[in-house]
Amino acid sequence: MANACKRYLISGRVQGVFYRSSAQRYALSLGLAGWVRNRHDGRVELLACGGEAVLEELENWLKIGPEYAKVTNIEVISENLSEPPGTFDVLPTA
Repeated sequence: MANACKRYLISGRVQGVFYRSSAQRYALSLGLAGWVRNRHDGRVELLACGGEAVLEELENWLKIGPEYAKVTNIEVISENLSEPPGTFDVLPTA
């Protein structure tokens, strides 16, 4: 099955609670490629590429996040990338 890419916009108490680094570790453990970053509007944005089943597993984790996070909403956008990322990085705030 071909890889899919999805962008997630996560709202709630998701900045200052190790959400990005925890998401990076979890995504890497699943073998996903992509990136995660804080946004100036208080949300966390994450792009992940991989198999549909693995993306679903990531999405289930994103709904909970690390211990001190409180996720209130996740917007999911399917992406069609010509060149998906090769690793999973934490990017600067956008």
